[in-house]
Amino acid sequence: MKIIPVTDPAFRAYGRIVDGYPTEGILQALATTPLPEGTAYEPRVGALHAAKDAEAVGTALFGGMPFQLGYCNGHNTKLNCLEYHRDSEFNLGTEDFILLLAKMEEIGEDGVLDTAKVRAFRVPAGVMVEVYATTLHYAPCHTDPAKGFRVLVALPANTNTDYRPAPGPNAADNTLWARNKWLLAHPESSEAAAGAFAGLRGENIDIAGDL
Repeated sequence: MKIIPVTDPAFRAYGRIVDGYPTEGILQALATTPLPEGTAYEPRVGALHAAKDAEAVGTALFGGMPFQLGYCNGHNTKLNCLEYHRDSEFNLGTEDFILLLAKMEEIGEDGVLDTAKVRAFRVPAGVMVEVYATTLHYAPCHTDPAKGFRVLVALPANTNTDYRPAPGPNAADNTLWARNKWLLAHPESSEAAAGAFAGLRGENIDIAGDL
């Protein structure tokens, strides 16, 4: 798979680079968070909120709405799932990382997405990106297995927390996997085995050979 830099115009359909904010304190706090062999996600981390300038940056990013600063850290090269929220997500890494992305408009009428639509974008260390609400995304991928990734995940407050309603009247309701988290899982993924909607068709992309 071709890995495209986020500076390429192709990224504009999925998100944008966010500059101008003082993120040094956030990066310093992020560098102290755990780095597992697999992947770990925490929706809200006190040390990130306590970092220098973090509250001011978060307030600016979300226009005064309540927000949470968490992380997704570890080692990963596979797609496994794609998710979306009703709001943008902001990411910032201590190391380069790769995002596997697709567009909501590419989901078929049957609620299934062909993984051939997925594109890979490389985000440089220290560069913040906004992933639009209409962009499907999931766990980052590392660029160097020796370093892994530590990536800030900034979202509206309570996103990705426990919430599993009964199936609703709309087909998309069947993909609601947590609060403000609609999930399409690959049939080979652990999420699908746990009951998530198997909404990805095709190869479960693995970029290990493209790094």
